[in-house]
Amino acid sequence: MNKTDRRSLLKGITLGAGAFVLDPIFDAVASENKDIALPPKPVIPSVPANLKPHDTLFLTWQRDPTTTITVQWVGPTKDAPTTVRVSPILNSALSAIRWAAGKVWSEPVWSTSKVVTKPFGDTELKVHRCEFTNLTPNTEYLLQIGAGIQVYRFRTMPAKATDTFTWVSGGDCGTGPHAIGTNQIAAKQEPYFALIGGDLGYDNGSSAKTAITFLQNYSKYMIDPKGRLIPMITCIGNHEVRGGWQGKRSDATFYLPLFDGLFNETTYNTLDFGDYLSIVLLDTGHISAIGGAQTDWLDTTLAKRQGRPHLIVANHVPAYPSFRSSGISSVLSLPSPLDKKLGVLKPLVKVVSTGVDNRKYWCPLFEKYGVDAVLEHHDHTFKRTHPLTGGNIDKYGVSYLGDGSWGQLRPPSPPEKRPYLAVVGQAYHMTVHRLEGKQRFHVAMEESGKIADIFTTNGKRPQKRG
Repeated sequence: MNKTDRRSLLKGITLGAGAFVLDPIFDAVASENKDIALPPKPVIPSVPANLKPHDTLFLTWQRDPTTTITVQWVGPTKDAPTTVRVSPILNSALSAIRWAAGKVWSEPVWSTSKVVTKPFGDTELKVHRCEFTNLTPNTEYLLQIGAGIQVYRFRTMPAKATDTFTWVSGGDCGTGPHAIGTNQIAAKQEPYFALIGGDLGYDNGSSAKTAITFLQNYSKYMIDPKGRLIPMITCIGNHEVRGGWQGKRSDATFYLPLFDGLFNETTYNTLDFGDYLSIVLLDTGHISAIGGAQTDWLDTTLAKRQGRPHLIVANHVPAYPSFRSSGISSVLSLPSPLDKKLGVLKPLVKVVSTGVDNRKYWCPLFEKYGVDAVLEHHDHTFKRTHPLTGGNIDKYGVSYLGDGSWGQLRPPSPPEKRPYLAVVGQAYHMTVHRLEGKQRFHVAMEESGKIADIFTTNGKRPQKRG
């Protein structure tokens, strides 16, 4: 394979109402026993009305992305489709031409599967899920929901690495116009999939409406120029969980009903793409503690995959933040009026800053097993670190990319103040990952289509990275 230079790489990238529900029994009892404390009246969270499958439709994976696909949407059960069917697109070159002309090609060969439903948090809506297995790798498919006439398209992942293979990543999306703008520029890159590294819609485990609005935006805008749906994989962030940290699975009210196909036992797992790519998805203390069982699992998982051509880790809270404090600092608490009156001096209070446990438990494993890049989020900036070993610049070390500004934004700290930072920026962005043989191109692209940064790594250690 010919080595791709910066100019040819850039040519391959496209710039470019709800209400309270009152139980009559509660009201009747209350009118006769006004002085008796009663249980709170049940409330059904506000959600969009009249949702149809296409409003929140998205694809994801529960297992092997080369031979499976999972179709999901959120909506009511009344009159909902109970089956989904898929068919490979035959004679793909001719079919593409006829598709562009709005014509039907040779009769599809359909495979049908049943839809299963499960609760969507504490709403009356359900998650509708249908998984297909035994699909053909690297193949385009048609998809049809129920008896509807609308036909969608998607593609399975290659079983083997191809010369050019593109996907996108980012995090901290929200539901505003900048999140939509980043969706649009991401979809134009024709990625095989999108990785959202936590803080999807900012539902905080309590707003079903927010969670659904995120899905509506994704379903509407994450379709590539050829009309293909772009599958989504995720890792959990603090804004998916009630309280943000150290929660229970039930606190991820709307996140786990959507993604527990992959995270069915833990909130961390790995997706293996054929023999060429592994993506390790971690939980930075939102439900699973960083140390202990998750670190033990990570050690075993990375050890098994250290020979993969491409080994990528994604987590929400960064080990090397670009906005929040990165170390342990001491601050003096201000005395209260009573303290002043009594002459009491406040002691120094230590504040533990972002990424401490990541650096203690995970980063040594990333370095030991040759992780090619770590995708981080949470800080709402664009950043890339130098290759690092033990926090120090090392050409054979691990680089950390992020920092989660798909739809949220903060000003980063400059590299002069944080020597581990190579490049930072204040812009809405996502990253286009282009894999070519042993080479990896990580292109940070702003919402406007401007290229913020290009970072290249080649092969595994002991070769120089970057």
